[in-house]
Amino acid sequence: MSSTPARSMLRSPFIIIVGTVLTWFIAAFLVWPNANVLIETFFPGGTFSGRAAEKLLSSQRAMKSLGNSFLLAVALSITVNVVGIFIVLVTHYFRIRGSRILFLGYATTFIYGGIVLAAGYKFIYGDKGIATAFLLNIFPGMEPDWFSGFFAVLAVMTFATTTNHMLFVANALKGVDYQTIEAARNLGASTWTILRRIVLPMLKPTLFAVTILSFLTGLGALSAPQVLGGRDFQTITPMILTFTNSPTSRDLAALLAVILGVATILMLAVMSRLEKGGTYFSVSKVSSALQKQKITNPAANIAVHAAAYLLFAVYTLPVVLIVLFSFADGAAIQTGQLSPGSLTIDNYVRVLTQPAGLRPFIISVIYSALAAVIAVGGLLFVARILQKHKNWVTALFEYLLHIPWILPSALLALGLIISYDHPNPLVGGAVLTGTTVILLIAFVTVKIPFTLRMLKASFASINSSLEEAATIMGAKTIYVFRSILLPLVLPAAAAIAALNFNSMLDDYDTAIFLAHPLVQPLGLVIKANTDGAEGVDGVSNTFVYTVLLMVITGLTMYLVYGRSGGRPGGRRGSKSGKRGVPDAAAGTPAPVGSPAVELAGTKASAASGGVTG
Repeated sequence: MSSTPARSMLRSPFIIIVGTVLTWFIAAFLVWPNANVLIETFFPGGTFSGRAAEKLLSSQRAMKSLGNSFLLAVALSITVNVVGIFIVLVTHYFRIRGSRILFLGYATTFIYGGIVLAAGYKFIYGDKGIATAFLLNIFPGMEPDWFSGFFAVLAVMTFATTTNHMLFVANALKGVDYQTIEAARNLGASTWTILRRIVLPMLKPTLFAVTILSFLTGLGALSAPQVLGGRDFQTITPMILTFTNSPTSRDLAALLAVILGVATILMLAVMSRLEKGGTYFSVSKVSSALQKQKITNPAANIAVHAAAYLLFAVYTLPVVLIVLFSFADGAAIQTGQLSPGSLTIDNYVRVLTQPAGLRPFIISVIYSALAAVIAVGGLLFVARILQKHKNWVTALFEYLLHIPWILPSALLALGLIISYDHPNPLVGGAVLTGTTVILLIAFVTVKIPFTLRMLKASFASINSSLEEAATIMGAKTIYVFRSILLPLVLPAAAAIAALNFNSMLDDYDTAIFLAHPLVQPLGLVIKANTDGAEGVDGVSNTFVYTVLLMVITGLTMYLVYGRSGGRPGGRRGSKSGKRGVPDAAAGTPAPVGSPAVELAGTKASAASGGVTG
């Protein structure tokens, strides 16, 4: 699309109206809240102060949480790559028996994650967990609280974040040229040499991206450390939450949030620089499809098969047990012993018919549906303008709309709390903190970058001759958009809205900061149940919630990804659309940084909340 002078855009009343609303929204909910965090931290009362830094340095608890966050981020970057690369290789590169079954097991994190996944692991492996009760019968002297602290948090987050490898690295592996592999084998290269010298180097851009995702996920982790970290392992974000709840410590919470944001930006910059320093391409002129490789060494073949199926058990055991115990009575849940006589549908009846059980589910559905519709509906016009008109104004708007990708959710939430806990002219003098509206605003805000990118890709795939023909015949801009462009992009918009809906259903990281005390979404209720707030009924309710969420997410993933025509931003019937990822998520060009930064920016949204934060 050719560039458009910024002045010529002002001739369109449609663009002026959209631009005015967009400018207000960016100023009110993206720029001012985050700038206000900096002001409140370093310029309280209008003069510079280093008091927050002094309080941070003197707080042993806060400094320890900083160290824990960076330790978790570095460790997670390593473990998730080791496990993630392995499961991609055994399902897509090596010839492994039952690889399709293995894929289904590894892909369970597509349908559940976040607070639900952390709670599920605690209910199974925690001090009162099902698996722990079984192990205590065999090893009576075993420590019941064995699955907690750094090890538990790292293990759970490692298995949760391999979703990104299943989406992105597996997709990149399909692009490796098989002729290059054949040529290396003919020259005498071993299977390990080919993998190390040819295959993995070609995956480096994508590996850079998922490493960024893993590091940032570990750095901003909240639900997993809160549920499984115990007293000895807490990270930055739980500390931010703790300090936010105390008005006298909000400056400390703000400083921690700023440190988190600066670390995020620096990580993106460093990884982008490293990525640009390399060259990754195939030297073959005619590429051929990758064929699965046989592991010729018998011992290595057995070891790889054993490791693959061991990981399969680790991935699938929580899902199987959660489904089974969602039908168990209270006695079976307490003892961890399941029998045919203990199976009942009473848990589902209680959740789906009683107001106390159904209320948090309905609240989450309403919040998620409203946020998904508002984000997609509002950005339809914006995405079209940004995709069609290329100039410094649209480039600036696009960069500003990507702020939620750059800054952690804790910083965004804290900015909203600080900025709108008093009457503010940006929102007509209203007070938003403590209301039900502020969480909806946050949900919409965090989904803007992903939604914008996907919609831009969808508009870019439309044949421009249709619009040109309508314009030549005298059609107005609004008519062309309503009658020609909108019907073509609506299937993709519906798919994007479904993905956004999925990812917010069990949200905890944003809701814990901003939710109204009397309107608690599902994520907060599940977290309360993991703490034993509601006893056995709370545990069984959580099992039911988890199964319902998995069903909804699985159905949505099938509708969006499981059919060739359901791929946002892509062409109907395209080969790459089958069980793939949307073009935008796979790396459709956009003017916001390097490929690694672009891919990291998806924040696993396409995986419907598969990352445990």
